[in-house]
Amino acid sequence: MPGKRSFEDQLAALDALRQLAPEACIDPLRKALTHRSNFVVAKAADLIRQFQLTQLIPELLAPFDRFFEDPVKTDPQCWAKTALSRALAAFEHQDPAVFLRGMRHIQLEPVWGGTSDSAGTLRATCALALVQCRSLTEGDLLAHLIERLNDPDKVVRAEIVRAIEQIGSCSASLLLRLRAVLGSDEPEVLGACYSGILRIEGVRAIPWVSRFLASSDDPAAEAALAIAGTHSSQGFEVLRERFAREADPWYCSVLLSAIALTRQDAALEFLLELVRTESLHADGAIEAILRAMPSADVTTRLEALVTGNQRLSRAFAKASPSK
Repeated sequence: MPGKRSFEDQLAALDALRQLAPEACIDPLRKALTHRSNFVVAKAADLIRQFQLTQLIPELLAPFDRFFEDPVKTDPQCWAKTALSRALAAFEHQDPAVFLRGMRHIQLEPVWGGTSDSAGTLRATCALALVQCRSLTEGDLLAHLIERLNDPDKVVRAEIVRAIEQIGSCSASLLLRLRAVLGSDEPEVLGACYSGILRIEGVRAIPWVSRFLASSDDPAAEAALAIAGTHSSQGFEVLRERFAREADPWYCSVLLSAIALTRQDAALEFLLELVRTESLHADGAIEAILRAMPSADVTTRLEALVTGNQRLSRAFAKASPSK
């Protein structure tokens, strides 16, 4: 089986390059990029990215174009195009046409019972890379990204939201606000909208995002975690007030986890007080504290509070990472 041996030898030769100085890898990697195998090219592109061989950008572009021809046959699973786009993005390649092509590519491949799109990661990678292209005006960039806000892949939609967030402007934030208000999407996508708004606008957007806490469902949980991500006293107060009005056990546990993740001293004391008073929510408070990876001192304080109480000791033992 000479063909198989040749392929395996090629992969072994690429692996061996990790032991060499980056400069010594230039010629072998340049040659590997011309290989017909999309897997070999993908591996070469990953090594070029890791070695920071920016001088090979022209050699990365050639196979990127080549694997769009009859792509299901030449590049199954989009391995080559995705790895090549990652390398070009890492090198901050400035030609938007390259990333626009990848961002719009859908590759339906046969699977049992029909077809499946294998280009989601490629589209997401290229969308994020497009933000780096300095020749695009903000208006043009937003217009290109908006086209993919209805992408069939929820992971791509979430990455498109993150790309819009990276623009960081008032227009970008308003677009994310509009997307959040429209709703009707997966919780992960809406959560990316909430987080993006808060990262662009800061704590002044907390009251606006807090409106999404009211529904006690998965999108509300994403809003709670986005607010927690501000690590602010304002975020803690909003979450504490919402917790005080909530009766659903599942959503209470989500809010307790979000409170712990604010990393505020007042939030920690609030949770410890629930444990000290043996509240009905003490078990959830214990789990929330321990999931937030507390310091040894906090863990010691919590352990002292549960000692002697069988219910709370069981909750501590169950939630403790060491158990």
